[in-house]
Amino acid sequence: MATVKLTEVFKQNRFTSKDNKYKIRSVYINPDFVICLREDERTLQALKEDKKLLPDGLDTRHQFTKLHINGGHGSFDITVVGSPDVIEEKLKNSNSTLLKG
Repeated sequence: MATVKLTEVFKQNRFTSKDNKYKIRSVYINPDFVICLREDERTLQALKEDKKLLPDGLDTRHQFTKLHINGGHGSFDITVVGSPDVIEEKLKNSNSTLLKG
């Protein structure tokens, strides 16, 4: 199983944390389970409107992509740093058959 290391942008659960700031962390994605990629304009807009929400290491020039992942028992979305084109290229280069057709 080849995985691709990406940087996820997320917020703490509002029920378990009072911290409203976005955070980043590394995630390892199996490209075989990625169903779709789309630009995440909502995250970008939120960060442009309130620069205090920006995590260290990011600025409003970054682009974000929402990945829809099918995990077998259900699906979920995550937001990662990078444009859809950049993320697609990283996923393609993992020697997977994702998005090659």
